[in-house]
Amino acid sequence: MDVPLPHLDRPFDYLVPEALDADAGPGVRVKVRFAGQLVDGWLLERAESSEHPKLAYLEKVVSPVPVLSPEVARLARAVADRYAGSLADVLRLAVPPRHARAEKAVTATDVPPSADADADADADADADADARPGGRAEVDPRGWRDYPAGPALLRALTDGRPARAVWSALPGEDWADRYADAVAAAVAGGRGAVVVVADARDLDRLDAALTAVLGAGRHVRLTAADGPARRYRAFLTARTGVVDVVIGTRAAMFAPVRRLGLVAIWDDGDDLHAEPRAPYPHARDVLLTRARLGDVAALVGGYARTAEAQLLVETGWAREVVADRAVVRVRTPAMAPTGDDPQLARDPGAASARLPSLAWTTARDALRADLPVLVQVPRRGYVPSVACADCRAPARCPHCAGPLALPSAQGTPACRWCGRVAAAYACPECGGRRLRASVTGARRTAEELGRAFPGVPVRTSGREEVLATVPGGAGLVIATPGAEPVAEGGYGAVLLLDSWALLTRADLRAGEEALRRWMAAAALARPGTAGGRVVVVADGALAPVQALLRWDSAWFAARELAERRELGFPPAVRMASVTGAAEAVADLLAGARLPGDAEVLGPVPADEGRERMLVRVPRSRAAAMAEALHAAAGQRSARKAADPVRLQVDPLTLF
Repeated sequence: MDVPLPHLDRPFDYLVPEALDADAGPGVRVKVRFAGQLVDGWLLERAESSEHPKLAYLEKVVSPVPVLSPEVARLARAVADRYAGSLADVLRLAVPPRHARAEKAVTATDVPPSADADADADADADADADARPGGRAEVDPRGWRDYPAGPALLRALTDGRPARAVWSALPGEDWADRYADAVAAAVAGGRGAVVVVADARDLDRLDAALTAVLGAGRHVRLTAADGPARRYRAFLTARTGVVDVVIGTRAAMFAPVRRLGLVAIWDDGDDLHAEPRAPYPHARDVLLTRARLGDVAALVGGYARTAEAQLLVETGWAREVVADRAVVRVRTPAMAPTGDDPQLARDPGAASARLPSLAWTTARDALRADLPVLVQVPRRGYVPSVACADCRAPARCPHCAGPLALPSAQGTPACRWCGRVAAAYACPECGGRRLRASVTGARRTAEELGRAFPGVPVRTSGREEVLATVPGGAGLVIATPGAEPVAEGGYGAVLLLDSWALLTRADLRAGEEALRRWMAAAALARPGTAGGRVVVVADGALAPVQALLRWDSAWFAARELAERRELGFPPAVRMASVTGAAEAVADLLAGARLPGDAEVLGPVPADEGRERMLVRVPRSRAAAMAEALHAAAGQRSARKAADPVRLQVDPLTLF
């Protein structure tokens, strides 16, 4: 039943009236009477009898379309158990809300699949692949030949073997084409694929690449951004077996694909892959669980490698797919930091300058060569943070203590939290009224560089407008991380500014995230042999900077994983975050039968006056911890405890 109460997280038996017998198949949506109310539910299974002597009848079959496949139902249960959540919460993520008009349009031409039809489809998948327009997809392994294990990966996918790979992409690599090759290999073997990307821009690139390789109409996009009707139509198109390939954002991680042969995720370190709704699953973990349950192939790829992906390699669950160092050196742009000793000897101001001379001359030389220049700035806006010009104290809102920001050169400071204007701001420390920029945003950077290079076109790409591509001639592109457009022929120079804003964040993943963002931008530059240069405004001795200069995210991921293993942080261990009012958190933990080797850490302050406790266990005890926390949450919901408590297993943010 679609009831978000942990103590009701179990199947319930109902009688099927004769009038609904034909439509009440496994996987359909139903309505049932429960506790005097009519509630929604999913029919999981039909049985001849029940151990319960007195049962109520189903009230209604909402639709005869079996939207919940047995494979997805089993996956949803496993994900709920992994994240100490309820099956109903996971099913709300897995099955889009019904859209009657879209359902009618799809099922008018396609026969809704039953459980028997799913089994028949598996047996006939090879014949179906040959019968579809265009027949089997042609697999071209040339794009993977820069990676010694790449062709073997494609052969395994074509043969239907459950290959598991962690791929580190080269600079300049068209990752969408490589993923299209992998999907085509799975399709050539008579199997389907699910590919998850972080955002709409990546989805558009993958969509175009798959259309070029498979042909039109051979795959569907599944993303919440497409709206209820289009999303549900795409979902049903996959569920009815019309297509074998589903691509999308995290909404696609549960996509119903029959005879699934490959699950893949690109850039698994992007925080957009983390679901913000209970039970807060991560798309990477859902897909890996799917690969394990279904014994199918898995591909985790990116320019940078996460500690979680490194763990897959070190445990032997997956094999790394990387290029030889000789190939890396040929494909990598020339890279240089501004904070190492030789550079400081030439330019003593490089340690404090926002745009040191090395970065400025690199940009100038690229523009003179009629090549575009990309400038990555971590913060959007004009001046997102200001401070007192006299004493340097951060300027905060007198009403809510939020940070003040300047919207433009002539703008009035305003609070980023409550939006109030602080026209008459006076520093509470020294009484000063003059403000200075403590953080410079993308729009201010564009303004400054436009003055430094007059006559050169300046484009910005960020939250307000994200550019997909830019022309290959001379021009400046100022972009925030994740919004960097692709330049025709590649960038002549890439400048990575304000590195301190990424590296000094109070976050377990600060170094990993900084490297991921830098590598994504540097990958858009031309190779060094073609004049491509990357300048990072940071000390070259720092580990993330070293990994960037060597283009060796595997080394950094192994180092990061070793440190987390020593300190007892995920993914080396499993941690659960328990957040709520202090009394509620204490109540839940008091009722939880945690494993004997569990450590309870905290409390620490959380937002809105709440507090957070952390529970840490070895990975081998993760299931026991999740079960104990879910059972304790069920006890509280059964007695109708007033204050809610949020449970998150392995949250992205621990502090």
